[in-house]
Amino acid sequence: MGALSAITYDYDLDVLIVGAGFSGIYQLHKYRLLNLRAKIFEAGSDLGGVWFWHNFPGARVDIPVPMYEFSSEDLWKEWYWSERYPSQKELRSYFEHVEKKLDVKKDVCFDTRVTGAHFNASKDRWIIITENGATAQAKFLCLCLGFGSKPYIPDLPNLSSFRGSGGIIHSARWPRDGADIKRKRVGVIGTGASGVQIIQTLASLPPDEGPKQLTVFQRTPNLAIPMQQEKLDRVSQDKAKALYPMLYRRRRQTAAGLSFDRYPKNFFDASPEERLLLLEDLWQTGGFSFLFANFNDILTDRVANEEVYAFWRRKVRERLKNPDLHEKLAPTIPPHALGAKRSSLEQCYYDVYNQDNVELVDIMTNPVVEITRKGVKTADGIEHELDALILATGYDSVTGGITQIDIRGIDDTSIKEKWQDGVYTYLGLTSAGFPNLFFVYGPQGPTAVCSGPTCAETEGDWIVSCIKTMLEHNVTRIEATHEAEVAWRQQVISEASTRLISTARSWYVGANVKNKKVEILMYTGGAAKYTQICQEVADGGYEGFTLSSTEGNVDLIRDKLN
Repeated sequence: MGALSAITYDYDLDVLIVGAGFSGIYQLHKYRLLNLRAKIFEAGSDLGGVWFWHNFPGARVDIPVPMYEFSSEDLWKEWYWSERYPSQKELRSYFEHVEKKLDVKKDVCFDTRVTGAHFNASKDRWIIITENGATAQAKFLCLCLGFGSKPYIPDLPNLSSFRGSGGIIHSARWPRDGADIKRKRVGVIGTGASGVQIIQTLASLPPDEGPKQLTVFQRTPNLAIPMQQEKLDRVSQDKAKALYPMLYRRRRQTAAGLSFDRYPKNFFDASPEERLLLLEDLWQTGGFSFLFANFNDILTDRVANEEVYAFWRRKVRERLKNPDLHEKLAPTIPPHALGAKRSSLEQCYYDVYNQDNVELVDIMTNPVVEITRKGVKTADGIEHELDALILATGYDSVTGGITQIDIRGIDDTSIKEKWQDGVYTYLGLTSAGFPNLFFVYGPQGPTAVCSGPTCAETEGDWIVSCIKTMLEHNVTRIEATHEAEVAWRQQVISEASTRLISTARSWYVGANVKNKKVEILMYTGGAAKYTQICQEVADGGYEGFTLSSTEGNVDLIRDKLN
């Protein structure tokens, strides 16, 4: 660190933010209001975070507007959406609108991928280095990377041998100028959220624009829920905007950070008629209301969950013309509890399997043996010949975006090394040994079980308030204690143990990545409860943190903070 201290850095900042999505933009705006020196380093070439990168066919958000936008009236008053669930293209337009209102880009360094960050303990500064050579030192480092910023490619034997004319394309890195799949034989490995959107979109294209043949390689069926997409008009949105302030206050009070919450009754406490009517209503409403506005116990009680699954299975099978597909797409025995893996929202996903040019290969019972020059070979000896192979295989979720950066704290241990055998954070916002480092929508927060913009604002507010308080009281360093993060880890595990989310092998627990420790990666007790816990910590003088001050007497500082 001595050599690093002598370097002249491109930026000398109060706060360096990594990532220019919802969280990064929100925090930058807040720091500006405090007259702090803040910049964003962003790996992409424009604003939007995941919505810069997610440009694959059919990419769209699975949270409805106006829940999926900033709560500031300055930003929503003059903005109008065309659809209830906006496409990636429209979300990019929204971020341009945000840019016009907030002038974000003047403080963003684009095409600047952070590769390392080391803490200089003698100066209480983070030293940040990047792939393109830009450097910075900052009092505080805030990682706003989202839960899906490191694409994951599974270990497919001989993957590099594929020589199809359309090549290999990962859904998270779709070519900016598009991919030529017209009249081609296309294979898709993976049926998570991106897989569902790609499959239903490509299969729905006109014959002269879409693939000649679409082969889907499915390991686990996606228990997808109808999106029930709707077109929106300005008149209806103008009427609804009178309620927006209340809706944005409400989303901070619910488990999933949305405007609705769980139905206040357990499944078997309701009559059969009440159960069916609620399920039918939620089905027609569409979206995650089917999970998060359903009976109070369907995500905790296995028997109740299986009853709801039976309803889902019947609805899906009604759309499948080929009975042979029933067990593959909507099996009699649930592959896992409904909601234990992230359900995708679909528009015509199940219907496209009725097409003659769409084939489903069950690689759970008929695994992929290898990738060949011509395509994908499965255990039954069949070589599925392809022109293009799409890997919709997701991400090293929640932790991967953080651990791919060489972040080193006070003892020069990297955060990747620290978390190798298990994640330890305090409040899902900080980690012991890494002072003045914060992360949003990351491990052991309500990440992925809460709306992204809600987390961006609630967690962002906590971090901004913490930094403001520190600067006001000359506190130069804040660091979680080991005891606090051990207790928080146990609380995260304990919350998950009462919920069915802990019973499935999913990216929620890191099971999709080879050799990654399987453990619950999110706080599942609900966003509202989480926010309350964090606020109580702050109100208690930041209990669970070690504070250092230029005034020397930390006890006096704690008295001031209380």
